[in-house]
Amino acid sequence: MDNQKIPEEYRPISMWGYFGYEILFSIPVIGFIFLIVFAIGAKNVNKKNFARSYFCYTIICLVVFLVALAIILATGAVESVQSWF
Repeated sequence: MDNQKIPEEYRPISMWGYFGYEILFSIPVIGFIFLIVFAIGAKNVNKKNFARSYFCYTIICLVVFLVALAIILATGAVESVQSWF
């Protein structure tokens, strides 16, 4: 299959492209800004869908972290961890 015949908006992204975008999105503040920009305004459908999936992954991780933190604080596990140190 010839990638030159595929329109730019549907052109596939290489494995290294996905790897590079994942590293870019992992940068704390700049990556989140790029993530939102790509999820909203990327012209390539594959790039837009990858950014949206990474955004969903980020939100899920944040929710899991906040729930775990709430459980730790509610059960008083912080004091027991501090006693180890």
